[in-house]
Amino acid sequence: MNKLFLILIAFTLTFTSCDDLIEPNIANNRNLEDMYEDALFAQGILLNGYTRLPTNGWTFNDVATDDAVSNDLQNNYRRSATGQWNSNFNPFDQWTNSKAAIQYLNIFIAEADKVIWTRDEGARLLFAQRLKGEAYGLRALYMYYLLQAHAGVTDNNELLGVPILLEPESASSNFNIPRNTFQQCLAQIYSDIEKASAMLPLDYETATTLPPGFTNLSDYNRVFDNQARQRVSKRIVMFLKAQVALLAASPAFNNGNQTAWVDAANYAGELLTLNGGVAGIDPNGLTWYRNAEIETLGSGVNSKEVVWRGDIANSNNLELDHYPPSLFGSGRLNPTQNLVDAFPASNGYPISHPLSNYNASSPYTNRDSRLNHFILVNGQTAGVSGSVISTASNSTTVDGLNKVETSTRTGYYMKKLLRQDINLNPQTRTQQRHYRPRMRYTELYLIYAEAANEAWGPQGTSNFGFSAYDVIAALRKRAGITTDNYLESIKNDKDAMRTLIRNERRLELCFEGFRFWDLRRWKANLTEPAKGVNIQVTTGSPTYTLLPEVEKRVFTPDMIYGPIPYFETLKFTALIQNKGWR
Repeated sequence: MNKLFLILIAFTLTFTSCDDLIEPNIANNRNLEDMYEDALFAQGILLNGYTRLPTNGWTFNDVATDDAVSNDLQNNYRRSATGQWNSNFNPFDQWTNSKAAIQYLNIFIAEADKVIWTRDEGARLLFAQRLKGEAYGLRALYMYYLLQAHAGVTDNNELLGVPILLEPESASSNFNIPRNTFQQCLAQIYSDIEKASAMLPLDYETATTLPPGFTNLSDYNRVFDNQARQRVSKRIVMFLKAQVALLAASPAFNNGNQTAWVDAANYAGELLTLNGGVAGIDPNGLTWYRNAEIETLGSGVNSKEVVWRGDIANSNNLELDHYPPSLFGSGRLNPTQNLVDAFPASNGYPISHPLSNYNASSPYTNRDSRLNHFILVNGQTAGVSGSVISTASNSTTVDGLNKVETSTRTGYYMKKLLRQDINLNPQTRTQQRHYRPRMRYTELYLIYAEAANEAWGPQGTSNFGFSAYDVIAALRKRAGITTDNYLESIKNDKDAMRTLIRNERRLELCFEGFRFWDLRRWKANLTEPAKGVNIQVTTGSPTYTLLPEVEKRVFTPDMIYGPIPYFETLKFTALIQNKGWR
């Protein structure tokens, strides 16, 4: 065998030049100029901006907040929340990924006009316009991610953002450049959003009449029709503008800008008006992840709840990670008692309020319906066979509190995002359709409510005809709170409404990666311990004992802001680190 192999090698070398073996094939080494004649290659550069999106998958950084813990000892968010977060270990880092994406986008923006997208000149110009618009929108989005993760106050109490890079970098570039101010970064994001808005259609749909500013309907539909759905559109960058403005208006990033809340409310309100105002809230938006409509979504079509999403595909990964162990899952994310207590009573009152009629000996009855949708509590059924799940510490099943390494640590399992019609039994394992929304209208309504309350008070409507109060009333009505005396009692109290809006955001967006960033932009308490419950089931009624500290949260006050990566500050002296990080 060895002799035959050597003969084969000798034969190959005889008829192959050394250059061919050592030098890479020219087809594998593409120069920048190659993109001018190769539209697919050129689009590949732009697509880097899509493939790097953090929202392509779930992060579950809720594990680093008071909403959840993980039973996985190696979970990086668990490690960060319990004292290991530093500038050299940062699971929340966006620096490397976002800067790489921006480099590709800068290359694309600089070169797109030179690409022969099609031989027809009219259509070529439109393709260049649309694709550059996408690139500007994506560049703004990655700048937003960078600010969210790395903007912060320095030792000199200056609020800095990140270095603004608008040109492609090369080997001869000066990489040792300082961070721009937060306001300069904000202005650059808005500039890119305005450019994108001018170049993109509101949505990608086939037009029957020629939109203003265009001269050829056939060319327009060739470039902007429904084949481009789920690419960045004007609607998406309008949504992004509201997200950015909310960040900038928030206590951690607002340096005394008196109009910041008004800006955020206006940007959100403009897009919500296009969605029909409060009447546009999707009545099925609570359960977007398991509605029957998922089966019919195709060709880039969205549900009424979703503005932008990733691909739809059959899978069972979420269920494998988060089903209780008796259903062959790993039970990885465990909601806390803190979060369970945040769900109001079914009459809308917080469970701490005397009018809530909360019964501590039967804590899950007469509660907001969202608790049932989002969290699996003791005695509920789950899975394709409707198995009863016992999380009691004296349970005879592996689902009980701390029974095995994949059991719950808090007395609860995650239910939101999971399809209950999946069978994980290795002998009969099934899959179902899933997708990851990048932007949901519920988030936008909550952005408006938060900003409008700060800008105009609970019932102020400005020019939009609907208020923070109206939005919150509609969202709570969707959850089943039809007679909302608690909301009525605070509808003229800005501070109480702020507390309620923040809690509604906590509930509606739980497990979707928002609370980690929300607590920081609000300058809220980062060290609230994660709590749980020890349930004992006997011949009588179950007993419930609070576990006051399932997991301690170890964050210092400076950790409102994330760090600049340690090795970046070592390499580049112009980069000033955020206060408290080394």
